[in-house]
Amino acid sequence: MKRLSLVILVLSVILGSCQSVVKSKQTTNIPSSWNVDKTIMDSKIDSLLALMTLEEKIGQTVLLTSNRDVTGPSVNKDYEKLIMEGKVGNIFNAYGADFTRKLQKLAVENTRLGIPLLFGYDVIHGHKTIFPISLGESASFDLEAIELASRIAAIEASAEGLHWTFAPMVDISRDPRWGRISEGSGEDVFYSCEVAKARVKGFQGNDLKATNTILACAKHYAAYGAAQAGRDYHTVDMSDRELRTTYLPPFKATVDAGVATFMTSFNELNGVPATGNDYLLKDILREEWGFRGFVVTDYQSINEMVPHGVVDNDKDAVEMAMNAGVDMDLQGEVYSKHLKELIDEGKVSEEKLNTAVRRVLELKFALGLFEDPYRYSNKERQKEYVMSAEHLEAARDVARKSMVLLKNDKQALPLAKNIKVALIGPLGNTERDMIGSWSGAGKHKDDPVTVLEGFIEKIGKENVTYVQGTKLSRYMKRSDKQSRKGFSEAIAAAKKADVIVAAMGELQNMSGEASSRTDLDLPGNQQELLKELKKLGKPIILVLLNGRPLTLEWENNNMDAILEAWFPGTMGGHAIADIVFGDANPSGKLPITFPRSLGQVPIYYNMKNTGRPIDPSRKINTYKSMYLDNPNTPLYPFGYGLSYTSFEYENLMLSTDTITNTQNIKVAIDVKNTGDFDGEEVVQLYIQDKIGSVTRPVRELKGFQKVLIKKGETKTVTFDVSVEDLRFYDIDMNFVAEKGAFNMFVGGDSNATITKEFNY
Repeated sequence: MKRLSLVILVLSVILGSCQSVVKSKQTTNIPSSWNVDKTIMDSKIDSLLALMTLEEKIGQTVLLTSNRDVTGPSVNKDYEKLIMEGKVGNIFNAYGADFTRKLQKLAVENTRLGIPLLFGYDVIHGHKTIFPISLGESASFDLEAIELASRIAAIEASAEGLHWTFAPMVDISRDPRWGRISEGSGEDVFYSCEVAKARVKGFQGNDLKATNTILACAKHYAAYGAAQAGRDYHTVDMSDRELRTTYLPPFKATVDAGVATFMTSFNELNGVPATGNDYLLKDILREEWGFRGFVVTDYQSINEMVPHGVVDNDKDAVEMAMNAGVDMDLQGEVYSKHLKELIDEGKVSEEKLNTAVRRVLELKFALGLFEDPYRYSNKERQKEYVMSAEHLEAARDVARKSMVLLKNDKQALPLAKNIKVALIGPLGNTERDMIGSWSGAGKHKDDPVTVLEGFIEKIGKENVTYVQGTKLSRYMKRSDKQSRKGFSEAIAAAKKADVIVAAMGELQNMSGEASSRTDLDLPGNQQELLKELKKLGKPIILVLLNGRPLTLEWENNNMDAILEAWFPGTMGGHAIADIVFGDANPSGKLPITFPRSLGQVPIYYNMKNTGRPIDPSRKINTYKSMYLDNPNTPLYPFGYGLSYTSFEYENLMLSTDTITNTQNIKVAIDVKNTGDFDGEEVVQLYIQDKIGSVTRPVRELKGFQKVLIKKGETKTVTFDVSVEDLRFYDIDMNFVAEKGAFNMFVGGDSNATITKEFNY
């Protein structure tokens, strides 16, 4: 009788668990890229949840770092012991086929239920083969190239046992003081949405079960790029209109693309930290958008709600985060400490925990880890694919496509290959600074090709003299007093050369996370060195390596040519040499505005007019919206970039001057290559809504195409404009298109002047 009672008790526990499991089942649609049989998946996870203890469930919500790499302030050295105790179900900063297999074995063969680990890592702009920083990739305006870069990153990462990347970062930012602007795709909403979708597709492919794909993670949710004063982690406060118009659309684009995971941001939004923000995580992400995957915190961001001042202690922070819908705690170690007690106290329901666990287990199932936990830890694939010749060539090509020619007076570029070059500057022969911030598993030595190495391969060692000239350090400003000790050697080398190439900009750790700056000039005494070199009267080519827009007004007025190379990645030195010596024609365009001076920040192309806009036809602009000491215009606008050839736009044609709900406008324009080189041009289409129920931007990007046009050739480039391109949040916060008149602009940057009017 006692045994029967025990059986009944066990069954009742299981049935009770199943009832809570049923309540926690996802109701939103499964993205097609998951490629799972929902019935089989639900059965598997229902069975697991029914068997799991509360502690085992909590373990699936815990993400701890291994000691293979360190990307934050703490490491729990007992993570292997915790894995075997079933108290951690996910590990980051662990990669390599052998190492991940070893850790996976601890979970699968030493725990009661054998639930496999999920391995994540910062695969931001490449894994071992490093591509240009994300802002640089975005300058390519080539969605196929951007998708390919993420595809290659996924192939390499998955071959080293990884299942998950903490990318793409889709934060809009219009403040170059913010260091993490380097990780995004710039200032424009439309373009950032397209880039976000391309990166998700590159990482995840069409089938998560394929062993060469990894889970993508949209971050940082949300409005992280709008931090006050451009200072990382700082306060964000904005209207719902601005949030939905500017900062949320790229995140929604990733949901539409089937992104598997989201990461919360460090910042508060309108007084509530994002990691505990019901409005963001429940109302918008889950209920409005129907996001299916799981939400992970950024590094210890649950804990950081305590200093934010909305909770008194870590336990209260856990309650706030879990109840808001945060499924996984990244390295905070507070879910493991406090969730059980909160459930026992009734402050967090077990149903909430079941839902979080289900979301995690679903993606482990979609990856095929329950079928074969070791399927990603493959030494043969690792040897075959990581840094393969094909991948390195792709990195070189994407780097070339990403570079933006900012100035080229009197065709100073390209250079002939039979001249003597003095390569001057602190970034001319530095491997670490080629691959930039958040380069993850990328080797900082040996693998990256420096500018000097690229030049030597291109024109021979006998034709290149390299002198560092000056040094940089992370916290340096231009105004800092510095030794001119290296100047004399640099000047001596320059005197013997036909042309000077100055490799200058920022060190890799001067942009990225926690790398905000209040001075956007060339740091240190780089400009001072340029002024001394200028006195020699020789051509100077400035090659910039940097992770953000810089203020370059003096350089623009005094250099013969300026090439924005960003931090170009593993093959960056070869790519720079390809451009400088004419084996490739630059085709990049700026995804972010470059200001004339810091005082203009924030500055972006799709601003709004004031009630007293500047009239360029008037010589006196008293009481107008302008600066006394500088023009309102930027130094280089969004979408800007030169080529070694020239392009002429003419014959803008619209199929109709009236768009309707059922009739689109077909747009066509002729673009002629009028120069001496074959070249690619990014043809851009902008729309201005002339009158709205709320004020509207002066123009907004609504289409672009990158086209190859041979010298002397004319191509007709076409666009299709629909009523969807006219929608915005009206005065009642409805997302609609309003009747009225619109201007259309087509050209090579955001200052395009060829225009036609149409109506809706």
